[in-house]
Amino acid sequence: MAETIRITEIFYSLQGESKTVGLPTVFIRLTGCPLRCQYCDTEYAFQGGDNLSIEAIVDQAKSFSTSYITVTGGEPLGQKNCLQLLKKLADNNLNVSLETSGALDIEEVDERVIKIMDLKTPGSGEMHRNRYQNIDFLNSSDQVKFVISHREDYLWSKSILEKYKINQRCEILFSPNTVNQNPAQLANWILEDQLPVRFQLQLHKILWGNVAGK
Repeated sequence: MAETIRITEIFYSLQGESKTVGLPTVFIRLTGCPLRCQYCDTEYAFQGGDNLSIEAIVDQAKSFSTSYITVTGGEPLGQKNCLQLLKKLADNNLNVSLETSGALDIEEVDERVIKIMDLKTPGSGEMHRNRYQNIDFLNSSDQVKFVISHREDYLWSKSILEKYKINQRCEILFSPNTVNQNPAQLANWILEDQLPVRFQLQLHKILWGNVAGK
């Protein structure tokens, strides 16, 4: 029997975040998430979706004229067959990235996959879910993202950088939760403190707003 995964959507768009921002990318959004971040913009992926075989998912991803694939959610690692999907995509010589909350174990993720891992700030309401052991399994091609909702989030994120020396392991992304945090103010804080981070806005929201499947 073919291994299946519950999928909310598969769509083609520009990458809005991370080091491949602006590149045409296929997004594979898995259904389900154990977290409930206060600023979540993909609540529609918490339930529903369709069960698809891994082979069908890979074939659909390959039908687009790009090698860039992002597996996202929800929380992709919440489904046990996600690891197999990541491996199959990489086996097809695709440039695969995984967007993960940082709450679940990343140790077994295929080493060819770029991990884009959140560390949840106080403003997320899910800071207690951070699995700091995951930091040991990051490499130089990976990225760690902090979503900043206010000054407390910024100071907390700065302290975590200093405590775990994450910037010595991989690239760091600071993204404003624009509902609560002024982007220019966050940029000024980063410059004032000379932090070794990349300031990031979500390109897809600048272009299309909060439109699902973009």
